[in-house]
Amino acid sequence: MVNRIFTIFVLIGVPLSIAGSLMHWPSVLMFVVYCLTIIALAGFMGRATESLAIVAGPRIGGLLNATFGNAVELIISIFALKAGLVGVVLASLTGSVVGNLLLVAGLSFFIGGLKYKRQEFNIYDARHNSGLLIFAVIVAFVIPEVFTTEMDPAGTISLSVGISIILIILYLAALFFKLVTHRGVYQQKTDEVEVHEEPEWKKGKAIAILLLATVAVAYVSENLVHTFETVGERFGWSELFIGVIIVAIVGNAAEHASAVLMAYKNKMNIAVEIAVGSTLQVAMFVAPLLVLISLLFTEKMPLVFTLPELISMATAVFLTISVTNDGDTNWFEGATLLAAYIIIGIGFYLLPG
Repeated sequence: MVNRIFTIFVLIGVPLSIAGSLMHWPSVLMFVVYCLTIIALAGFMGRATESLAIVAGPRIGGLLNATFGNAVELIISIFALKAGLVGVVLASLTGSVVGNLLLVAGLSFFIGGLKYKRQEFNIYDARHNSGLLIFAVIVAFVIPEVFTTEMDPAGTISLSVGISIILIILYLAALFFKLVTHRGVYQQKTDEVEVHEEPEWKKGKAIAILLLATVAVAYVSENLVHTFETVGERFGWSELFIGVIIVAIVGNAAEHASAVLMAYKNKMNIAVEIAVGSTLQVAMFVAPLLVLISLLFTEKMPLVFTLPELISMATAVFLTISVTNDGDTNWFEGATLLAAYIIIGIGFYLLPG
């Protein structure tokens, strides 16, 4: 049923997006059309990556889901940078970190926990990810905030570029560690029953759909960015709220759906890898990559967040670590993460623009 709805949205939404952008339909109307179309396209990307994940295994599968889920947000952010909306981009990165750790993981734990009393996942991966989360968010994001108070804009950008390069190198090293040098070293037996599944689409078809959906998302995203200012003025939404909540939810729709589906099937290793792995990818690869890409545009993006953004991300990191470090979860822990996300969302909504 959901797949059929997404198919209808894509078949209707893509032509409407093209027609609306060419004929300059009202921005508020097109904002809704663009968002629904991107979410539907993200659904196709999620199905394609799930098909590839069945063939590749849980770790590669989780990485694929995180990568193509973040591809949508990366595309939206690049066009936002081109338009000079640096604040929206930084806010959307905050929204991704907070959203993945609290909303995606929380919803996955909650939905999966309603079906299963107790769900287990690899405790070694959880502890490994904990250290990376603290480094990526607490160390790499807080340090620029502290040191740049005494710097001019040029120094701030130089520090941001240096940290960005280090983050990307460490992220690639982390992938090499998990997928090559220490692949299979930290194994944990769980009660999860492995059931052989057939992928929905064959490898070639899945890759083709991913490429076509990515191109369509790029087109729709460029037009979506141009509606932000009008929509913000119409509804009284601040730049922070648009970035932290709206862009983050729309941009991460693919992994939201995939993680919840995996948790419902009791495939918690993949669900956790999507939620936490996606967060690490945003913090250690997407954010620094956007800093480097911004050097090509007039307005450069420093890796410096506002105090509410930093506190929200730090809170999400420590709460997630405390919930996942024991290697199992339940619906109540999921509800706790969701409650934290709602509190943060209300805070950003009430912040003045």
